Amino acid sequence: MKLPNPPKTIEELQSRIDAVAGLSLGEIAEELQVAVPENLLVDKGWSGQLLEAYLGATAGNLPEPDFQELGIELKTLPINAEGKPLETTFVCVAPLLLAAGHQWQDSGVYKKLRHVLWVPIIAERHIPVPDRQIAMPFLWQMDAKSEQKLQQDWLELTEFIVMGEHDKITAHHGEVIQLRPKAADSSIRNRSNK
Repeated sequence: MKLPNPPKTIEELQSRIDAVAGLSLGEIAEELQVAVPENLLVDKGWSGQLLEAYLGATAGNLPEPDFQELGIELKTLPINAEGKPLETTFVCVAPLLLAAGHQWQDSGVYKKLRHVLWVPIIAERHIPVPDRQIAMPFLWQMDAKSEQKLQQDWLELTEFIVMGEHDKITAHHGEVIQLRPKAADSSIRNRSNK
């Protein structure tokens, strides 16, 4: 199947997300002629990549929003049957070396969370991957109140990094943003200059 062109307007993207609601991951994979992994422990980002392809996202692994022309990031949100999130959402990597004068509006967090297409997926562990169903996706845009909270957390965490104290960051830092290790296990660390 030929992948769709990137949506040129928010209305075009909205039309696509309205059409994806209610589909299963298996139905989308079949249409795209993509193999479905048995479980998502190894292929953790598979659902998001599948939806990016289906909806016409173009950024891939670039540090910018998935729908580049629209400035919209796509984030899948695993939920249970009652609509409660099952896990936290990865946003971006925190660089351990920051250039002097690095500003909030230049950060990966700001760029990725300024405008988000949230795609909830009913993804309880007992549901086979192909049978996991897309709930109603929705577009969310950062308002002044949410930006203030995000920026405050970003500033606090960035201060630790700039001071070379990233190893002192815990899950207790940040109200809405948390910095967590993203490796095979939390003992793996990168070196940074102090």
